[in-house]
Amino acid sequence: MAWNEPGGGNQHDPWSGGGRRGGSDGGGNRGGNNDGNNGNKGGNNQGPPDLDEALKKFQDKLSSMLGGGKKSGGGGNKGSGGGKPRNVFALPGLLIIVALAIWAAMGFYVVDQSERGVVLRFGEYQNTVTPGLQWNPPLIDEVRMVNVTRVRSLTQTQSMLTRDENIVEVEISAQYQVADPRNFVLNVRDPELSLDNALDSSLRHVVGGTDMIDILTSGREILGSSVSSRLQSYLDNYGAGIQLQTINIESTSAPEPVIDAFDDVIRAREDRQRTINQGIAYANAIIPEAQGQAQRLVEQGQGYRESVVAEAQGQANRFNSLLAEYENSPDIMRERMYIEAIEDVFGETPKVLLDVSENAPMMYLPLEQLNRRQGAAASQQGNSDGVDPQVLESLRSGNSSSQSSSSSSNSSSIRREGR
Repeated sequence: MAWNEPGGGNQHDPWSGGGRRGGSDGGGNRGGNNDGNNGNKGGNNQGPPDLDEALKKFQDKLSSMLGGGKKSGGGGNKGSGGGKPRNVFALPGLLIIVALAIWAAMGFYVVDQSERGVVLRFGEYQNTVTPGLQWNPPLIDEVRMVNVTRVRSLTQTQSMLTRDENIVEVEISAQYQVADPRNFVLNVRDPELSLDNALDSSLRHVVGGTDMIDILTSGREILGSSVSSRLQSYLDNYGAGIQLQTINIESTSAPEPVIDAFDDVIRAREDRQRTINQGIAYANAIIPEAQGQAQRLVEQGQGYRESVVAEAQGQANRFNSLLAEYENSPDIMRERMYIEAIEDVFGETPKVLLDVSENAPMMYLPLEQLNRRQGAAASQQGNSDGVDPQVLESLRSGNSSSQSSSSSSNSSSIRREGR
């Protein structure tokens, strides 16, 4: 049966004095009568526990642990046996020790491998802590963590005026890292905003000194390097503790109303460059060939010169040797030179010299001339189609008779010459 069930004779209140019965038994009745109008605490008290009484009990136990005396149960006076006198500083000291332990535990923190901690004591810089377990007094020191290995990125798209008073749209991106955590935290209030403004300023300065056609075509690399050097100098002057990694020109374009015209200009420039490349390739193919021909002609001229000089020297040496022999025996050398000269002269002529007696007949056939005439007749026959064969036969007979007469006249007219 439940403790608070109506009609129960043995009801136990779990919040009352640990199982005391309600009733009118002999000596255990605390409240006197057990009627409904009784306001004293009795065994039938079914309300929640009294917080003031619980707190009082806890204080009594704590004071007893700290050496405080106990009160007597009857009249409230101190007992004769008396407890130890209470130490009024024990509880505040314990609280102070607990507070100090909690405060010291709050000062431990861990710095990651990719981070550095900037320690500020009442707002003043103290030091920069490295990765690992660290301790600083809380509520006194402030530690600001800065990631020094992460590569951060910033992108801008701006429309700006060029040197030739044209407007271009440039999209640029910057990658950077924190090089000095102290300067990054203390020197500039908002480093990323300062970087954004410095990038805008350096980009406008460089674009303002460059023509539009260079920005849209071949000058993008030069533009990126110029912006990078100028931006890094700005950041160094600010002491922002930022180191640039790369500056990329993502895109450059003309304004929308004139973009078609600029595309035509770019295509024309590409065609011009392609034509120039073709001309260079043709020149590279022709020039070596011409140089080879020139070198061959030079070498042929040198060879001809050497051969002529060698031949002239040989003839001069031959003449000198003949002169020496002629001085020794002039008659023999004169006859030899005469024979050699006659041999050279008549070696190229169709004349024939015959040394025969007057009564001995001799037939001479000019075979060389006959071969020449036959070749000429064959060529005439090949060129004259439809000519009468009898006419050709008469021409051949006339030619053969004329050749025989000419050979006889030639043989009769030749005389032997003496020395």
